[in-house]
Amino acid sequence: MSLELGARVAERDVDASFEINTGQTVALLGENGAGKSTLLAVAAGLLRPERGRVVLDGQPLLDTDNGVDLPPHRRGVALLSQDPLLFPHLTVLDNVAFGPRSRGVPRRDAQQQAEHWLSQVGALDLAGRKPGGLSGGQAQRVAIARALAADPRLLLLDEPMASLDVEVTPALRQTLRGVLADRTAVIVTHDVLDALLLADRVVVLENGRIVEDGDTRVVLTRPRSRFAARLAGVNLLAGTWTGDHVELDDGGVLFGMAAEPLPQPGDRVVATFKPHAVAVYRDLPQGSPRNSFGVRIDELEPLGDLIRLRTEQLSADVTLQAVADLDLTPGTWAAFSVKATEIDVYRLA
Repeated sequence: MSLELGARVAERDVDASFEINTGQTVALLGENGAGKSTLLAVAAGLLRPERGRVVLDGQPLLDTDNGVDLPPHRRGVALLSQDPLLFPHLTVLDNVAFGPRSRGVPRRDAQQQAEHWLSQVGALDLAGRKPGGLSGGQAQRVAIARALAADPRLLLLDEPMASLDVEVTPALRQTLRGVLADRTAVIVTHDVLDALLLADRVVVLENGRIVEDGDTRVVLTRPRSRFAARLAGVNLLAGTWTGDHVELDDGGVLFGMAAEPLPQPGDRVVATFKPHAVAVYRDLPQGSPRNSFGVRIDELEPLGDLIRLRTEQLSADVTLQAVADLDLTPGTWAAFSVKATEIDVYRLA
């Protein structure tokens, strides 16, 4: 394994570990406060856990059991946080050249490398400026160039495009895609497109614990955690498979189509279905073969020609006309109904 990362940080209620193969990019997903940035800080050497182990290419960077704790500058790890943290007294060019210079690269060569990476992120025209004269998006592009110029063995990216202008993001995402193709990296993101285009694998954190780990496309098309389901834009309900239906954790019953590998009676399962598969009524339909749920509408979110109705657990996509006809507003009680053929049931590993 290229990276072994594990940490227990009691103060932040984080206890998680995972491994990454050489050249693999992992997207670390989860709600705010789930522990994503904590794990990155442990890997970078900025936070010492009560117990932890970080091994990169066979070299222990942190091993609390054996008293190993290399300082950040000796780890070969670059962390790009949400704050660019550029050196205010240096020009953009010298900020980016700082990494190569720290490795002993001659000044002229380091500046050429800096110009290359600034060009890659579309910021070469900023080379002579000081950080104080940059916008937030410009500073973040420079910070990405600086991280890449350092040529780290491990690249850690904490929402690297969160502050970028929408016009810049697609081009920079393509740049990162090329850079990360043969590099070991961990990227924290809330953008499903970042995960799909940049990551080979997805690890989902919930309350400081790993609740899902798998191939990116599998996780985002067959999610087994609420966060991944919400990110993928699908509804998810958990329960126990009886052989022909799901007994939901909240006591309800759900009929759906079992997917491979087929669950066995007693298996823990999740059932997923898309918001557009949900029919919405003001009252529970009588005698309908569909699965029906009484819900309270919490939020109406415009989605182009549709409106997404959000409840505590479920979402449904309906037309603006349907919203008007049913007189749906936040606080309204309604019924969501979905056919069994629209529901996929997956066994939890």
